[in-house]
Amino acid sequence: MSDHEPTGRRSFLKYTGALGAAAAISTSLSACSSGPKSTNDTGGGKGGGSSLTAVIGYGNDGSWDPTQTASAFAMAGNQHIYEGLLDTDPITREPYAALATKVPTDAELATTSWKFTLREGAKWHDGKPVTADDVVFVFDRILDPGTQSLAKGFFESWLKEVRKTGDDSVELVLKFPFPDGAARLTLAKIMPKHVFSKPGAWDDATKGKAVGSGPYRQTSHQPKTNTTFEAFADYNGPRKASFKKMNWLTIVDAAPRVAKISGGSADAQIADNIPYANIAQLKKGGLTVEGGAGMNNLFLMFNTAHKPFDDVRVRQALHYAIDKQKMIEVALKGHGKGASSFLNEGNPDHRPAKTVYDYDPDKAKKLLKDAGVSGLSVSLMSVNVSWIMDCLPTIKASWDAIGVKTTLDPQETTAVFTKMDQKKDYQIVAAASNPNQFGLDADLIMHYNYGPSNLWMGYARWAGSSDAKHLFKLMDQATREPDPAKKKSMIQEYIDLVAEQAVLYPVVHNELMTGWDPKKITGVQAQPYPGINVLKAKPA
Repeated sequence: MSDHEPTGRRSFLKYTGALGAAAAISTSLSACSSGPKSTNDTGGGKGGGSSLTAVIGYGNDGSWDPTQTASAFAMAGNQHIYEGLLDTDPITREPYAALATKVPTDAELATTSWKFTLREGAKWHDGKPVTADDVVFVFDRILDPGTQSLAKGFFESWLKEVRKTGDDSVELVLKFPFPDGAARLTLAKIMPKHVFSKPGAWDDATKGKAVGSGPYRQTSHQPKTNTTFEAFADYNGPRKASFKKMNWLTIVDAAPRVAKISGGSADAQIADNIPYANIAQLKKGGLTVEGGAGMNNLFLMFNTAHKPFDDVRVRQALHYAIDKQKMIEVALKGHGKGASSFLNEGNPDHRPAKTVYDYDPDKAKKLLKDAGVSGLSVSLMSVNVSWIMDCLPTIKASWDAIGVKTTLDPQETTAVFTKMDQKKDYQIVAAASNPNQFGLDADLIMHYNYGPSNLWMGYARWAGSSDAKHLFKLMDQATREPDPAKKKSMIQEYIDLVAEQAVLYPVVHNELMTGWDPKKITGVQAQPYPGINVLKAKPA
């Protein structure tokens, strides 16, 4: 894709797949696909047991560049292909040594110098050795002020630089002590410099090329169809491949996804994004279906440059007006909770915000009246993710009931956010998000959504306001606070401000369901974020 401009916001969403955090991506990247199958071949490999066919309910045609992507499919795939210095368990999110030989002690993490030695004998999928130069190469890209990447927002506030201290050793130099950063190192997947420093290589990564040091190597990538993997014979790390081959199918539509894993003709052993309406059917057919409750949410984002949504009372009114309990019962079949904070209730840092949008249509009407707004008509643009679509009628009915004439405008995810990337006008967007795929750290989650140069704040046209500047100052102070208890209190203080302002704010947090055949695969753990991780699973 020759028009790639990594420093420009014009193409940033297109490359990150930023709504892949919880949305079915169907992107324009398919137009430039990934080229012939041989483009992505990285050499031989064997190992593991039988083959695994998986069905992923999200598109595989978002960016596969680990420094850029938030695509659900790509992030899940990359967890099997690449390694960080440290990686985190997909459920507990506890760091473990991946390319590095050990996790630093608590005392070491409390300093501004973290030293790592690389695992002896670690190789890239093309057979070449992993070196300290590869580590520095990736972190230089992430911290480069001239390169706009998603990963930068997770590192630049606390990480100063990464230095090579030997052929197989590096030092991370921090701006201030930041122990929480250890878990974030899984977001800096180490990539081979000899592959991705070549001209056009980052574009190739965007389109699907992946060469890592992990237990599985990518063997083919067909956008909008499937991505295949094979056990990497030379992998000598902690979580070895259990399957000789894997074929991950992308099936966004619910009915064919369910059909692929159910019935006598089922040829897949595991699927994520199981529709709530099909849980009983699949269980009756002998499948295990389990859920993970986390940050997955339906959020509303307001264009604060479009009146009257610059008035906080209008934004609050539309939140108070939504009958969340009806939405949970009808659309989510009980698998959700109304948002009582930006964070979901299971997050370690959760407490109810000072402003909780319980269903209160009378309060909503009064807020609109106080704001001098009457006869309001709104167009709610939304992504076409199936469970979001199920929730839209409740929003419309709720807003219509308080006198706000509502038109629903669902579109493909990429179409929605390409319009905003092009700075086209809109009123309100309903979409899905799940920052848990990056981690559980409240500071990380909030920075994913809020910040002075944050993508979402640009879409909301809010970053330049005095309220936003006050929020960003509070966020920066909390990041730098060394005392954990005080830091938690500071984060909760600014989460209260985020709740009050309701610029980008969740309506409900819902549970994500994973289904699998226990006769074919064991050791599966349902994730509270999109995708699957089978690094601890085995053939039955």
